[in-house]
Amino acid sequence: MEFADKIVVVTGGTRGIGRAISLHFAREGARVFAAYRENVEAAASLENEATALPGTITSLQADVGSSAGAVALIDAAARETGGVDVLVNNAGIIRDCYLAMMSQDDWDEVLRNNLNPLFHCCKWGVRKMIGRKGCAIVNLSSVSALTGAAGQTNYAASKGGIISFTKSLAREVGPMGIRVNAVAPGLIKTEMVEGMKPDQVKKIIAGSSMGRLGEPEEVAQAVAFLASSRASYINGHCLVVDGGIV
Repeated sequence: MEFADKIVVVTGGTRGIGRAISLHFAREGARVFAAYRENVEAAASLENEATALPGTITSLQADVGSSAGAVALIDAAARETGGVDVLVNNAGIIRDCYLAMMSQDDWDEVLRNNLNPLFHCCKWGVRKMIGRKGCAIVNLSSVSALTGAAGQTNYAASKGGIISFTKSLAREVGPMGIRVNAVAPGLIKTEMVEGMKPDQVKKIIAGSSMGRLGEPEEVAQAVAFLASSRASYINGHCLVVDGGIV
């Protein structure tokens, strides 16, 4: 019960890795606010699954790519206690294409959807963390930011930006007692990976040292560790969770 009664906000928190993160914190007693943009069914399913857990999950529809959406989310989470203890920035998209054929829209959409929510949620989230003890921000990056990947110049650029953002923000708010770290997942068993070409998935798995896909819960455990008191002297770090791909 590491996070009993803690206020935890998870963007993109109702599907895939975000869903696993939301459930993990709820299992440890947290009051989780899981943001989503469109999929009402996934949000309802998540809340239903959480009913038997020690903590709670409240799904909130919010466009965190805008300042207004991020403010609404953070304010809703902080309404009862006045603050937020943990912020997990997981919202993002992927639009793979070789650069020579990539449209301007595919470039703009990926950078906007992967970086703007990070900016808005951290800006307003930090304001709700100042003065509280043991607060943490964890941002989801990707191994593509570290190794590069053909067809992912837009995605890798955005995820690399997340790591740089994390390191810079950690220096800004560390003196306030707020830690900021990142997690870079490898190939994880999610809908996003299911949409990839089978040959591409096999090639990546073959190049890893563990020879398998990761589970969303394995990423959730890493996120929870970085947000916990066990990581109290870890700040500005990017933890790779990839089964040995890098």
